[in-house]
Amino acid sequence: MTEELMACTCPHHAHRNAVCKHMAAVENATDDGTLEVFPSEDNDAEPKDCDCEGLSGFPCWPCVRTGRKELPN
Repeated sequence: MTEELMACTCPHHAHRNAVCKHMAAVENATDDGTLEVFPSEDNDAEPKDCDCEGLSGFPCWPCVRTGRKELPN
């Protein structure tokens, strides 16, 4: 945490005086206000159940779901 005073009105912080997930999110937000909650270390990794090869260039659902590929418009 920073040296600045931080508080939250959620029950976890209010009743336990503990750092809550809301305070952690604020602390970890970027300068533009966005937050990557669970940054992936390998966004380009092919999902185990990838079936793109058999779809003639169309992305399979596992690749779309994980953000590896996008559906065409």
